[in-house]
Amino acid sequence: MAVPVVASALRAGLRACGRPGRPACGLRWQSQTQEPSAYPGIVESTEEYKFVERLIPPASIPEPPRHQSYPTPSGWQPPKDPPPNLPYFIRRSRMHNVPVYTELTHGNRQMTLIRKVEGDIWALQKDVEEFLTLLMGKTPVTQVNEVTGTLRIKGYFDQQLKAWLLEKGF
Repeated sequence: MAVPVVASALRAGLRACGRPGRPACGLRWQSQTQEPSAYPGIVESTEEYKFVERLIPPASIPEPPRHQSYPTPSGWQPPKDPPPNLPYFIRRSRMHNVPVYTELTHGNRQMTLIRKVEGDIWALQKDVEEFLTLLMGKTPVTQVNEVTGTLRIKGYFDQQLKAWLLEKGF
């Protein structure tokens, strides 16, 4: 007879503990046991922010510094000022380099890619073909993409084309 009374009392106590807004059985909320804390809230320190600022990457690539002589030890040189008077223009990459790249596709097809061409890309193709014909002895295979502003040349000619474009003033 004592067992059913204890079981019903236990069930009633557990039902009361499960109500929303009340803490678990026999416990109190921390706010009921202490006075309000003396925590001042959010403290903003501008002095230590200088350590955070140096970790944030810059929003844009800074202009390269002026050097005593060009090309620099790395081989970089700035574009000529004013730019060459040609029907086409080749913008530098965001790192201030001439945008001539090599590409290996389909396992063994070597391609050279000139990007960021603005203006008459067909005039650039004609000039590149003339330059490489003198270099190779035969006309290279080229492909023009007017939409993306790129010129593809079959074979690796990146070093020769970079030197040629720098000589022209790009």
